[in-house]
Amino acid sequence: MVVASVSLHILETTATDSLACLEAWLGRRYGCRMVTLRLATADDARAIADIYAPSVTDASTSFELTPPTESEIERRMTLTASHAPWLVCATTSEVLGFAYASRHRDRAAYQWSVDASVYVSAGHQRRRVGRALYASLFALLRLQGFYTVHAGIALPNPGSVGLHEAVGFRLIGVYPAVGYKRGAWRDVGWWQLPLRERVGDPAPPLSVADARALPGWEEALVCGLHLLRP
Repeated sequence: MVVASVSLHILETTATDSLACLEAWLGRRYGCRMVTLRLATADDARAIADIYAPSVTDASTSFELTPPTESEIERRMTLTASHAPWLVCATTSEVLGFAYASRHRDRAAYQWSVDASVYVSAGHQRRRVGRALYASLFALLRLQGFYTVHAGIALPNPGSVGLHEAVGFRLIGVYPAVGYKRGAWRDVGWWQLPLRERVGDPAPPLSVADARALPGWEEALVCGLHLLRP
């Protein structure tokens, strides 16, 4: 699936040469293991929980106080993955990072807006894993028919702010002192990324299941691969 689609715009060579170059390029970094961008499954829940946990226990970037268990992550995936994708960047033996989108709010008029989050394993940061995940996630969300993506960032967090602004998010507001964690009141900034030009009377977004039947789904799923840094 991945190797069939990833050769579109990698190094401006032929499709065959592009694929060979990508395999060699990524193989140097990951011990000749193919890297994929794919939909997360229940089998990824343990790795996702492990990647996410330090943001809960060691930082204020998450406002949760207790890291969710593997079963809780699986429950969250089951609850939201029909509405918007959960993605992982992974080799055959390791999850490098994950990203997902969820409803911005539950009321019907919000249905064209989502929130997005991305987390990368400590051992694979500064390899553009986050950018790769977001590129594919946003391409899939466009296919589904969503119009805007939002990201809430507990401040200060220059790394997350830098990533989100690098991929096109812009600050739209700050909730001052909205949460208390690790001995201090924390601000949360909100960033927004438009996915398409807004029109009147928009069609409802497609479910993930319906969007997967579209011709562009597989290409969108792997479109972030070329951003990975070896």
